Amino acid sequence: MDSAPIVVHQPSPTGGRRVTAHGNILGLAYSDNDVVEFLRRAGLPDAENLLDDPAWVKWKDGHAHHYEAA
Repeated sequence: MDSAPIVVHQPSPTGGRRVTAHGNILGLAYSDNDVVEFLRRAGLPDAENLLDDPAWVKWKDGHAHHYEAA
């Protein structure tokens, strides 16, 4: 896999991070639990095991697991 199919984008100015899968918006996450829920809804039942796997998830423009306002 050349790039991760799931992207957790930079924190927004008001808090939260947009989450996309293959370019499709899954939602706005305010915690790792939100990201896991989005991924489960997208068909990935073991999503909590993927958050730190760079083959699956790219944390863009910010620290991984941080959701505070930019």
